[in-house]
Amino acid sequence: MKGRIWLIPVTLGNDNFNAVIPAEVLEITRKLRYFIVEDLRSARRYLRLIDRQFPIDDSVFLELNEHTSGNETEQYLKPLLDGIDAGLMSEAGMPGIADPGALVIAAAHRQQITITPLPGPSSVIMALTASGMNGQNFTFNGYLPVKPAERAERLKELEKKAGEGCSQIFMETPYRNQAMLESILSVCRNNTLLCIAADITLPGESIRTMKISEWKTHIPDIKNRLVIFILQ
Repeated sequence: MKGRIWLIPVTLGNDNFNAVIPAEVLEITRKLRYFIVEDLRSARRYLRLIDRQFPIDDSVFLELNEHTSGNETEQYLKPLLDGIDAGLMSEAGMPGIADPGALVIAAAHRQQITITPLPGPSSVIMALTASGMNGQNFTFNGYLPVKPAERAERLKELEKKAGEGCSQIFMETPYRNQAMLESILSVCRNNTLLCIAADITLPGESIRTMKISEWKTHIPDIKNRLVIFILQ
């Protein structure tokens, strides 16, 4: 019998894991010894967080990132063909969303390996549910271009789609958040709605939706925070 891939949710940075990860999910995670992870250091830290005695040295960790080849991905699945279960872990939140986990999941489907998602926090979905924006028609766009001119052009495209009733969700590397916000405020129309969801599930959590014109008079300091942006 083949093993299965458990899609393991982790916290969004909060050490209070009991507040956001179900007990049954923690139990399953603690039993696994074979992991495919986005970041080795954060994965090991999380496992020690949920179990101080977790046998890190007796477990296998394989790193999955933008540099992982398709051939390596297929090799990662070989133990599952022999009946070993694996845990797929993102650096934060749910695997497969804004991380390279989908590569392994797609390969597992080709091998007819069972994939079991486990419930946990997703900053993208949590931001949308708290935004007051359209949750029946939305698009997650990941990261936008870094160059100002290209970013501005992309924002215009997203604003147009948002105006047609499709909420547009995107994110930025924390240290570039302020530059992203400046671009949004300079490019988008005054009556466009913008939600800034920062540090979801963390002590400094802040989620607010206002018109662009209102944000221009209340510009927040979001540099180095974990932020999800939504336009509508």
